Amino acid sequence: MYTQITKRVEVMADGFRADVLAGFVVFLVALPLCMGIALASGVPVVAGLISGVVAGVVVSWFSGSELSVSGPAAGLTVTVAAGIATMGSFEAFLSVTILSGLFQILFCVLRSGTLASFFPNSVIKGMLAAIGLTIIFKQIPHALGWDSDYEGDESFFQTFDHSNTFYAIAEALEHVAEGAIIISALGFFINWLWGRDQIKNSKFFKYLPPSLMVVLVGILTNLALAEWLPQYALMTGSSHMVTVPNLRNVGELKSAMSTPDFGVIRELKTWSLAFVVALIGSVETLLSIEAVDRMDPDRRTSDGNRELLAQGVGNIVSGFLGGLVMTSVIVRSSANIYAGAKSRLSSFFHGVFMLVFVLLFTSVLNQIPLSALAVVLITVGYKLISPRLIRTVWRHGLEQFIPFSVTLVAVVFSDLLTGVGIGLVVGLAIVYRMNNFSVITVVNDGDQYLIRFRKDVAFTHKPRLKKILADLPNGCSVIIDGAGAQFIDFDILEQIKDFVDFADARDIKATWKNLRSKRLKFGGNNGELQSPSFG
Repeated sequence: MYTQITKRVEVMADGFRADVLAGFVVFLVALPLCMGIALASGVPVVAGLISGVVAGVVVSWFSGSELSVSGPAAGLTVTVAAGIATMGSFEAFLSVTILSGLFQILFCVLRSGTLASFFPNSVIKGMLAAIGLTIIFKQIPHALGWDSDYEGDESFFQTFDHSNTFYAIAEALEHVAEGAIIISALGFFINWLWGRDQIKNSKFFKYLPPSLMVVLVGILTNLALAEWLPQYALMTGSSHMVTVPNLRNVGELKSAMSTPDFGVIRELKTWSLAFVVALIGSVETLLSIEAVDRMDPDRRTSDGNRELLAQGVGNIVSGFLGGLVMTSVIVRSSANIYAGAKSRLSSFFHGVFMLVFVLLFTSVLNQIPLSALAVVLITVGYKLISPRLIRTVWRHGLEQFIPFSVTLVAVVFSDLLTGVGIGLVVGLAIVYRMNNFSVITVVNDGDQYLIRFRKDVAFTHKPRLKKILADLPNGCSVIIDGAGAQFIDFDILEQIKDFVDFADARDIKATWKNLRSKRLKFGGNNGELQSPSFG
């Protein structure tokens, strides 16, 4: 008994330690993303930080997912910026944020959380791979020391200057910063080193995530360059360093916070915009937790309805405090999983770390080079689009690989929701085509034909059945067998009736069996029918 209790305590202690370390890694990744998304949305940086803190400290306790991490989402930057312009001020838009949270709670009550379950696995895998490739493309300029694009941008076309992802990479190659290259190279070396068995099996180093070591080494390397090779050092306060506003206490934070303008609640545009924001945020959230479930080492299943409740509560609190709209986000969730998180505590700790460090350790945060964080994110991106994943999907056949590939390409060259929408349409088209050919089979021996229904037949199969019947040669004999179908749509039955009634004109002898309906009756057909009606 004592041994069992001791083992259980050890497991809990290991899980707690893993969640604390993972939470710290996610905090380091989330910090520049929160600020970058705030800048891209045209709001104060503090608004992004508030959203990040609320996402960790509040949303994690209501969340329906153990490993999902929430925060301000890049996919909503354009909507937020346009919404602020529509409402006239950020304070007015905060009311929209609060109302969007109420709508999400309504979505939870209406049990809308199962929506993501209808997305094919091939599309979800394509989305994850696309996010991974997008992260790599977007972080290459930061790894090289060129920071024309804000942290957290996931769209192919950049918000600020309307250039694109590939142009930013080409531009970065012309503006390489030697210090950033050195820090990036050391970061990749650490990731390689931490993959060796000697490090992984070490009693000391196995508790230090490589992501944390990459950041620490990046800070120390830049300080060393400033001391001995200042021409290569990255200057604090420059665009290539984390730049957190100096909030020395809670009072300064409070004075920097915006207050909602509730006077706009009476306007119809406020409610319509809130519904749109809630809808976009909810779809992105559900897609994210569906992807998180696929990456969870323990294969836990998230509760989509509870997650909508969590996001609703989070957006209400964030709106009241002057923060941005939030969703569950894949990038931070992926970093959380690959940092070794075990439970929702990691997300909670990431919010706590953000609050504490922003208030007390601003000077330390502002020593972090973006190139070190770029290495962390590029590593996450590589794991999302591993060659093993692509080979696995390829082996599953073209009906899986095509929607996977289309989703991947569409997300990379547009944005998350647009790309997933395109992938879903392609996936459904392939399912429809494959289903059409597998539901109805045709075999023949000379002029003897058998048309068999192997599955349930819906009205969507009518074009294929119509073509099959039209292609039958004149003078043949045909048996139509519905034994394999539990359900046959009325349109299909009517199509068969029309064929049977006019088979004489083509000298076709038609026989049917196992077609169940009492709503249609036949005329005669050379005595070939076994019953005067479907029965």
